[in-house]
Amino acid sequence: MQVSWWVELAVRSGCLDDFEKLTGEMVNSTKAERGVLAYQRFISDDQQTVYVHERYEDSDAAVAHLRAFAAIFGERYASVVNRKRFVVFGEPSDELRTILDRYGATYHRPFGRFPYWG
Repeated sequence: MQVSWWVELAVRSGCLDDFEKLTGEMVNSTKAERGVLAYQRFISDDQQTVYVHERYEDSDAAVAHLRAFAAIFGERYASVVNRKRFVVFGEPSDELRTILDRYGATYHRPFGRFPYWG
């Protein structure tokens, strides 16, 4: 089952250029990963807040991504942004939830028994 998240980040003062460079590196690294369906970033008009949207074909793909992210980019990422909100959609595996809990994630499961696509 697919899993996705939306993350709201506050860019630390004076760090926007560094975060943009880091984001480029993260995008290039993620292109080589299996199971990444969406990997998008959006910025507020005042350039203070970045919104992240990521979607994975299953929990295993998300776990693999997060492990690679933490090992390669985690420290630099934490030095340029503060995580304000981390909202997860779907039904992540226990293993994925354990990782996401470290980020203060909140969880939202599918509503109803409707067929979903996209």
